[in-house]
Amino acid sequence: MTLRQSQGTPIARAQGEQSRPLGHSKVSRFSLTSSMTFASSVRLFQTLVMSFHSAIVIETGEEERVRTLINKGINELQMAVFEWSVAQGLTRSPSTVQNRWTNEYAPPGTQKPQALEETTDPVDALKHIETLQFQAIYWLKDLGPHLQDETVRRQLREVIQQFAHNRSALVITGHSLTLPPDIAQDVVYFDLKLPEPDELYKAVTEVVRSLKGRISIEVKPEEINGLVQAMRGMTLQQARKVIAFAALEDGKLTREDVKRVLQRKVQVLHEEGLLDYIPPEMNPSQLGGFDGLKQWLKRARVGFSAQAKAFNLPAPRGILIVGIQGCGKSLAAKTIAREWQMPLLKLDAGKLYDKFIGESEKNFRRAVTLAETMSPAILWIDEIEKSMGQSTSDADGGLSRRLFGYFLTWLQEKSEDVFVVATANDLSRIPPELLRKGRFDEIFFVDLPDETERAAILQIHLMRRKQDPKRFELAALVQATDGFSGAEIEQVIIVALYCAIHENRPVDTELIIAAVRATVPLSISRREDLHTLRLMAQERFVGVK
Repeated sequence: MTLRQSQGTPIARAQGEQSRPLGHSKVSRFSLTSSMTFASSVRLFQTLVMSFHSAIVIETGEEERVRTLINKGINELQMAVFEWSVAQGLTRSPSTVQNRWTNEYAPPGTQKPQALEETTDPVDALKHIETLQFQAIYWLKDLGPHLQDETVRRQLREVIQQFAHNRSALVITGHSLTLPPDIAQDVVYFDLKLPEPDELYKAVTEVVRSLKGRISIEVKPEEINGLVQAMRGMTLQQARKVIAFAALEDGKLTREDVKRVLQRKVQVLHEEGLLDYIPPEMNPSQLGGFDGLKQWLKRARVGFSAQAKAFNLPAPRGILIVGIQGCGKSLAAKTIAREWQMPLLKLDAGKLYDKFIGESEKNFRRAVTLAETMSPAILWIDEIEKSMGQSTSDADGGLSRRLFGYFLTWLQEKSEDVFVVATANDLSRIPPELLRKGRFDEIFFVDLPDETERAAILQIHLMRRKQDPKRFELAALVQATDGFSGAEIEQVIIVALYCAIHENRPVDTELIIAAVRATVPLSISRREDLHTLRLMAQERFVGVK
């Protein structure tokens, strides 16, 4: 468990170390690591209630899991549960209809209690809650937007202050909650992790059971684990929908449906907007050259093995790859994921930024939490200097510095098998703290490809376009592309093929060389920048060759 201040910056570690708050309000945040179970979250919830935490905020749209958390939590506490929404008003939870308050709040035998009159308005509901004299949990759904009203805020504070002395508690939920400062200082945030494998397994088996007789079940119980692994990072609702669709689409459920689940997962994460997801099955990337990097990765991979864990060895944190554009940094990230057979999660830094204070930090926290849920995985942060680099001004209100601080803390303290591959083009904008030994396992510098690497790159791209490299004078092409990046080599092959189609002739060495001569590479157009980058990288970083 980690106690956190607003927007997730750790303020208390095992050693008691203190760090600067990331947000503007003094808000506590309780977070469970991904390795902890849902049962652990239930115990933590009970502890919060019993220790007079009168307002608990859970940022999630998974109301089903919130209901399960609350119901399991109050079993031992013997507390009543109420639910409120602006649509239904204040109702007694169906799970507590058998207790002594049944007749007052729900007719006997009903599964959906009648809402109390005149409680749809949040102020009226809070006033009624304030009058109740017994200990209870009050679950307020989507209250956040109503807190713009001063009367609602004041009434909520009255209830919070009263509950601080009687162990009743408010649970405030919503997909994305931005609380006013006067409320934020009185609440504790509770991070509810995405469903664990056992929860997903239960959801899959429930769907399979419900479809029995309508579809052909051709999956063995042990093969369901493959489906469960494919659904890591999804909500329970998303998992049920995707498994039901995969089964009903062709009338059967087989282990081949793992591919369909993965395809849907790609869409789900893309719709979420923070991470792009590339499963190993959909990652055909190949990397020419980079022999030094490949050798390092082979050694580093053992850090994820059971033997390494048996010796209490930490898993590799990640690497930083620095170099000019088009030299294969992004391709290296994709290749690592393919070689290690891990899913690749690309963090789109541009989608992190939000106009509201604190939301960008929340987005980053959500992204890394999702990565941890899907571990083991590769988290690729492309052009890290653009999102967390040094800025010459405070035009962003210090947001880049705060994101960078959170990233460093997470990188140092993460316990899940998430290997970070960060890439950068502009070394001058990278904060010096990121280049310090110990932040990353290693920092690699990518220079322009040499002759051997250019030969490998040429062969890869020719074969990718269904061309036999033996038909070409590779030595001449290697010489002609001196000073070209991998991306530039790929582009001249594409241009040559376009010309060949246009002229209705086979592509040959002559056409490719003509495309080379018509191209001005970055080594010429940005000669000074490349020279400066090489000087800065000398004796600092490891070469990828």
